[in-house]
Amino acid sequence: MIDGLLFDKDGTLFDFRQSWGGWAAGFLTAIAQDAGHARRLGRAIGFDAAARSFAPDSPVIAGTAAEIATALLPELPGTDLDTLTDRINATAGNAPMAEAVPLRPLLSTLRDRGLRLGVATNDSEAPARQHLAAHGLTALFDFIAGYDSGHGAKPGPGMCLAFARQLGLDPSRVAMVGDSLHDLHAGRAAGMRTIGVLTGMASASVLAPHADVVLPDIGAIPGWLAELPA
Repeated sequence: MIDGLLFDKDGTLFDFRQSWGGWAAGFLTAIAQDAGHARRLGRAIGFDAAARSFAPDSPVIAGTAAEIATALLPELPGTDLDTLTDRINATAGNAPMAEAVPLRPLLSTLRDRGLRLGVATNDSEAPARQHLAAHGLTALFDFIAGYDSGHGAKPGPGMCLAFARQLGLDPSRVAMVGDSLHDLHAGRAAGMRTIGVLTGMASASVLAPHADVVLPDIGAIPGWLAELPA
């Protein structure tokens, strides 16, 4: 019943809090005038540097680099949106990512089952590819797209539909896998099955109404697939 799996990146392939808490703290310190300014910048994007935690509506969780930059701009007079977006992308590509589960063996197992695999992220494509390459994962994916790849951003269905179209898959036989409502809404809008995972910032109670199944992490996908009717 499933021919392809399309994964979100942050909070799905990679544990969100471990991966992005350190990046946010370092980035805000680098662009801030002083500690008080860094705290104000953190509040603008829903980030608590002391706790390394994000508010549920933080644009860092599911937004694009441009949306993060837009939220920061009121605290950075004299800075333009494009310059700040470019700086976010440049530093984000070097952010160390913490795998949610051991990824190479899992993705290899899924490919061995004949599944086509893709990544659809609201990150920019260039840093997304950097993150995947740093973990030796690029060749395991048939499709990699960011919000700037020409298909639009989630929760729009563009990246999902592009994955299905480029690989000749029926969207109803594809599952979108993600940790946020943006991911699940994008998958549903494309006519796909949806799998929620709990390695991001959203709880099971938030994801469940919009998902066919909520799993603790993507490592549970092979077991879920095995239970699907033939």
